Amino acid sequence: MENTIWKLLKDLSSKKGITEIIINNQDMVYIERDGELIRLNVAIDPRDLAPFCDDVANLNKVEFGPDYPILDGVLQDGSRINIISGVYTNSGPAITIRKYLRDITTFDSLDGKFNISDKWIEFFRILVAAKSNIIVSGGTGVGKTTFLNLLLQEISPTERVITLEDTRELNFKNPNTVRMFTANASSKVNNPLDMRALVKNTLRMRPDRIVIGEVRGAEAFDLLQVMNTGHDGSMCTVHSNSPSEGLMRLENLFLFAGYDVPLKAVRHQMSSAIDYIIQLDRDRELGRVVSKITEVTTMEGDNILLQDIGVRSDMGPEFTGLVPAGVQKLVDAGLSPTFFADI
Repeated sequence: MENTIWKLLKDLSSKKGITEIIINNQDMVYIERDGELIRLNVAIDPRDLAPFCDDVANLNKVEFGPDYPILDGVLQDGSRINIISGVYTNSGPAITIRKYLRDITTFDSLDGKFNISDKWIEFFRILVAAKSNIIVSGGTGVGKTTFLNLLLQEISPTERVITLEDTRELNFKNPNTVRMFTANASSKVNNPLDMRALVKNTLRMRPDRIVIGEVRGAEAFDLLQVMNTGHDGSMCTVHSNSPSEGLMRLENLFLFAGYDVPLKAVRHQMSSAIDYIIQLDRDRELGRVVSKITEVTTMEGDNILLQDIGVRSDMGPEFTGLVPAGVQKLVDAGLSPTFFADI
């Protein structure tokens, strides 16, 4: 008899707009659809929970059990899954599945999602063509990975790209790409490598661009070194609620790396390494939106200077009137000299 959890996932796979599936216990199952949490009138067989967890662990070649109570992995369709053992919950293993909107594959397929106009799509394409170092920033579930994937589609197939992830989330086709994944303590690998070790190794692999799915640890230090040593066009996501908070998070991660570096020197590295921050947010009516397009300009005293090029409005990002300080680099990459006059 088919496992009731796998059957549920198969049934939900044909439903559009679902971004999250949450299983708290056998009769508390929720989905997130269009930003709203909905409880499903379904029940799963509690006897299927342990076999399902074992299936997912085997699929990802990791251990799951008393010694390894947290499982982070992916399902066959590319959805990200997190399972925490019932030892640490009040109702058995808690399962959370993040699904990606498969109908969004390029900027041309957005169909109004992220609430951005064709003019701003042109701007984002030019940012990639100009090999700007870009951070996609946002809170949980705002579409950071989806938006990063959109940017990745704009990379020239002639470039060599190295991607680094904890779990397989990036989805783009480029003939000269190496995709690397961390191996944690629960993986069936001796002496597993963490993200920082992989970032260091990329420098020996002749990359044109380095892309990190999400920066969340000491690898922030190495990423900034990468961006400052000629690897233009690097990209990553960071979990934060504003561009300035995103820089603060990177700053803290940099310091957590354990290097005895003056704070001003850290900020100088950040200001010279990062070109643009694209901030994503949620809107009750519009769903996921681009709320800010921010340029990182320079240092003034001990502070990094930011200027917002576009800010959120009901009709999508609105030009603030501030032309990027690095506009000539964008014009050289193909941006119309009159772009900001016409926007």
